Amino acid sequence: MKLIVGLGNPGLQYEHTRHNVGFRVVDKLAAKLGWQWTERRSRAILASGMIGAEKVVLAKPITYMNLSGEAVAELVRWYKLQPEDLLVVCDDLDLPVGKVRLRTKGSAGGQHGLDNIIARLHTNDFPRLRIGIGRPVKNRPAPTSYLLGFPPTDERILLATGEERAVEAIPLIITQGLTAAMNVVNADPEAEQKAAEKRRLREERREQERLRREAEKESLAADQ
Repeated sequence: MKLIVGLGNPGLQYEHTRHNVGFRVVDKLAAKLGWQWTERRSRAILASGMIGAEKVVLAKPITYMNLSGEAVAELVRWYKLQPEDLLVVCDDLDLPVGKVRLRTKGSAGGQHGLDNIIARLHTNDFPRLRIGIGRPVKNRPAPTSYLLGFPPTDERILLATGEERAVEAIPLIITQGLTAAMNVVNADPEAEQKAAEKRRLREERREQERLRREAEKESLAADQ
């Protein structure tokens, strides 16, 4: 069994804020799978079903972000799970807006919900799927108001794209495992495109050099 926890704050006033990316991802996944949020346990709202051969529970803690670990620790104990059976989905200030990264473990990186989960589980050895929200630039709101603020249209589009990528990543993580999923999720399409273009240009130069050498050989043969 796997427990997928989206982090956020309960209440309509927070629904579209940057900090509620985790809630939105699990909401979108539940809608895609046709699962209903019909159960409450351990201060969390739950939806569950099967992904492949695996039983999966989606959870949205209603403790508010900074106390997320209270709900998560209770759920982990209730379901008798190991840390590796948990996946936390959350926002990340240090990633560009809409970028998605999957990690098997690590520090909280300043994300207070993650920090509280680490404190309550007494380990940071659990996977997390992070969606970038970017940091506010100079003369923009302070982090708290930024986190709880509503992104402008261009950022909303990037965030929505990142959320969809995260939704697609979760079944891949469940069915293919973390290593295989990381190879897909953490790939940078722009970087890959640039690398492919460099390879194409390199091959093109090699081919031009080969044709030049052949032309020189033919020219020498003709002179003889």
